[in-house]
Amino acid sequence: MTRRLRFPLLGAMVGGAVAAVSCGDPENMLSPAGSAARRIAHLGWFVLLTFSVVTIVMWGLVFWLAARRRGTLAHHLPWNAPEDRRWIVIGGFAIPVLVLGTIFVVMLKSMAAFPMGDDEMHATAAEVRVIGHQWWWEVQYPAVRAQDTIVTANEIHIPAGRPIDIELRSSDVIHSFWVPRLHGKVDLFPGQVVNRIRVEADAPGRYYGQCSEYCGPQHAHMLLLVSADRPADYQAWLDRQRAPAAAPGQAFAERGREVFMTGQCALCHSIRGTEAQGKVGPDLTHIGSRAGIASNSLRNDTASLAAWVTHAQSLKPSAIMPNITAFTGEDLRALVAYLQGLK
Repeated sequence: MTRRLRFPLLGAMVGGAVAAVSCGDPENMLSPAGSAARRIAHLGWFVLLTFSVVTIVMWGLVFWLAARRRGTLAHHLPWNAPEDRRWIVIGGFAIPVLVLGTIFVVMLKSMAAFPMGDDEMHATAAEVRVIGHQWWWEVQYPAVRAQDTIVTANEIHIPAGRPIDIELRSSDVIHSFWVPRLHGKVDLFPGQVVNRIRVEADAPGRYYGQCSEYCGPQHAHMLLLVSADRPADYQAWLDRQRAPAAAPGQAFAERGREVFMTGQCALCHSIRGTEAQGKVGPDLTHIGSRAGIASNSLRNDTASLAAWVTHAQSLKPSAIMPNITAFTGEDLRALVAYLQGLK
């Protein structure tokens, strides 16, 4: 490869890498959709471009040295003076300190833009509470009256265009809440610290995230969906979620309700408006309106729901959901029909 082609090719490779990380990924932190994520993205772009320049310079020096096919090692000593070691001070200390020091200052400036301290973040009650479990997210919308509190799972709805505070807790081990296009990572600690995060989505849409702190064998399948709704749609969603479970509209779904109540399901799950008051697994009052199940690792459709009920351990080993192979045939189809009707 000639020198004339070497550097353009290297530039094209770096440009391709930058393009690859800046588009096409629904969880890309370099494509922000909120004010907090935008500040983090600015820092990310600065670091990425800085180290891209450093990489180009370093590889350029390596190629330049490799192309010099003459002389001995002594000919490559700087300034032709073995006792002169200024290149160590300049290239090995001064330049790295300058680059890393600049990044450090820019990072501190970015951090200063976020709400910090109890006075600002804890002055009012959070609108949403998220509790991390192995391996799913419990989502609560607290209300003054206990009966008006909304409890759902793995899916957060927020109003687009305004900031909303989310309280973060853990019920077991350390988890980390991360929706890259809306904010940075914030940890959830069991029994000690209650953290907060303030998110804001610029426009309606769906934003994806997941736990970013290793929390066990199903850590990678602890996914999260944030739906930013228009204000009117968000209020309508809250009103629907506060309502108790809808009564089955057909005899087949009524049969599914009986299967749910008389089987193992009611021991672990709650459905408001019924006798099911289990607290081990997610609240299923409006499960039919959710986009996914099994912490969004599966689509919420008929096939996935039936498979999850009967063979959860095959789909998500070590999850708290057991295999319930007793449900078969018409009973299983009726149960799935009942759950899909809970909207």
